[in-house]
Amino acid sequence: MLGAGLAGLAAARDLASGGADVLVLEARDRVGGRVEQVAALDGGRPIQLGGELVGPVHTAYLGLVDELELSLEPTYTAVPGETTYDLLEGVFRADGFPFAGEVELADYARVQELFVELAQSVDPADPWSHPEARKLDDASIGVWARSVGALPSTVRALEVGSLSLAAGSAERTSLLSELRKAAIAPDPSFDAYYEHWESLQVAEGSAEVALRMAAELGERIRLGEEVRSVEVGAGGCTIAAVSRERFEAEVVVCALPVSVLGNLRIEGADPARLASLRRQRHAHAAKLVTVYERSVWADLGANGLSEGEHLLASTWPQRDGVLSGLVPPERVAWLLATAEDERESVLHEELRRMYGDAAAAPLATYLRLWATDPFTRGYVTHWWPGDVLRVGPLHGTHVPPFYVCGSDQWVAGYMEGAVHTGRAAAASALGAKDSEWVHAR
Repeated sequence: MLGAGLAGLAAARDLASGGADVLVLEARDRVGGRVEQVAALDGGRPIQLGGELVGPVHTAYLGLVDELELSLEPTYTAVPGETTYDLLEGVFRADGFPFAGEVELADYARVQELFVELAQSVDPADPWSHPEARKLDDASIGVWARSVGALPSTVRALEVGSLSLAAGSAERTSLLSELRKAAIAPDPSFDAYYEHWESLQVAEGSAEVALRMAAELGERIRLGEEVRSVEVGAGGCTIAAVSRERFEAEVVVCALPVSVLGNLRIEGADPARLASLRRQRHAHAAKLVTVYERSVWADLGANGLSEGEHLLASTWPQRDGVLSGLVPPERVAWLLATAEDERESVLHEELRRMYGDAAAAPLATYLRLWATDPFTRGYVTHWWPGDVLRVGPLHGTHVPPFYVCGSDQWVAGYMEGAVHTGRAAAASALGAKDSEWVHAR
């Protein structure tokens, strides 16, 4: 097993449960990958430095949370107050995007209805079978919106919303990829996104999911073991580590992010599968977390959720006094161009503009540059126009003895993608007829 993030741990746990002799190699000195947490200053809920949000559509993840006897609680979606829109012409607070008037609001609703209708025609498990797959994939969300007569205000709202998720600009995101993602939810409208995808969190902290799986696996995990190459053969597989140690295995399950996997030398695997994997792209992004004595944004009637057109594309409250934020791909270069010792102060000024002077003086600040982390090299998958067909239907499938799993291998990434594909890879490796066998254990 390569990688001890959620995907690798979920796969290893099910493989071990199925009787396999498992060894997990992890380059970092900790488990969890893009899921990480530190103890809270006040002894309360841990501070989340990585993935933290899920929703009702994340069934594999929620099932694992239940198995591990962890609990769920509401997220920022239950916090009262108005959303902050940090736009170029100023800061606005409202219950939705601050359109200038009823005409603009009606146009947004009209375009949303067209999007919902299209999403309902897409099979999220097989978007390649759609009769207009090529047309939908070649178009960006922005290009499509303008093709149906969307007003500039609607296109702008879609762009602000897209960047708030730090998955990439609406102008560089495949329409088919977004339709595929939306089609998973019972209501694929723009406005239902937060409820379906981000309304739940693990009360004990999302990294506790990884920590509990790691505790079950125990000495089966080797930390600080960076992999250099993989040789796949009919008689078995050989993994070479940077430490020069070599490992022999009947099966290899690779749970590395595709951007990291691309740096490995892999020999003997199906060339078409490797080509598909290496065509996937990661959105380069960064995450900011600031800690205060209290929720200073509430003083302004704000709920801590924001979308914006400056450096920080979004913020949201983890809990009372703890604020998360994302720097999206189109802006992370601005942050990296800033001297390292000045980055925090630049981000604090962003918070000052949105939430006042108190927001610029947190008790603690944490910054995770996923874009440049050598063991991450990105955030979630970014599907450029044409990428869904370019990657093709090999995406997320399994061919022994080299299996691949991870958030990248599911429709829309997230922690759900890691757990979903990790367990599916384990089921396939164990010779199960389908992944339901694993979920029923």
